[in-house]
Amino acid sequence: MKKLLLLLIFTCIVKLSFSQLFGNIEEVTKYSANQVVDPVYGIRMYDKLNFQIGGDSIRNNKKGYACQGWVQDLYESGKVLHKGYYEDGQLKIYKNFYENGVVERNFKMTDLNKSSLQLFYPDGKIKSDFTYVNGSMLAATDYYPNGQIEYTMENVKTMEYLILRKSYSEDGKPQEIFELVNVKKNIYSQKEYFENGNLKSEGQLKFNPYKVDYIKDGIWKIYNENGGLLRQEKWVYGEEVKND
Repeated sequence: MKKLLLLLIFTCIVKLSFSQLFGNIEEVTKYSANQVVDPVYGIRMYDKLNFQIGGDSIRNNKKGYACQGWVQDLYESGKVLHKGYYEDGQLKIYKNFYENGVVERNFKMTDLNKSSLQLFYPDGKIKSDFTYVNGSMLAATDYYPNGQIEYTMENVKTMEYLILRKSYSEDGKPQEIFELVNVKKNIYSQKEYFENGNLKSEGQLKFNPYKVDYIKDGIWKIYNENGGLLRQEKWVYGEEVKND
């Protein structure tokens, strides 16, 4: 009897320690894959619960209270769909999974203001990589299924203007290269390309903080698909200067 009592006490201590370390994992709901996995955008049903990326909703448990600690949802097959840590109904850390067990997205807060979100293809390859600061997107990179970068951008930390924006075709050819080349004067270089990879146009822009826009300024060169120079244009702060 004494041994049985000691065993029960030990079991309770182990359960309590596990709960304190990992939280109570609550199975909430089961979903069909067709119901929750969009073929293009993946599993987005939890985005509304993530305030760090613009969500504005609270998740309640079956008793009507805001979810606290670890919560787990399953597919109808029994495979894990979602595992997240909630505080007052808001997501702080979570992973979503495809039904094959591959992680679909992984979100975590790196500090009080900064967070990261990675999305993956069903085969496990990276699909997108985002960095957020105070709920705004600081940087983003999208990838094609073959691993080639499709699009990448980065803002300054104040979110007032861009540092760079670049896009590529699936075979790696550039489509647009837009980047800050003079920080003090807010001058950018922009290059646009034809599908064959040849340069289509190039020139400089200036950031206009009053219009929150990037405007042409300086000499712009326009090319044909074979790489030949068609013409040059002169721009002064968004206005083209015509030759008489």
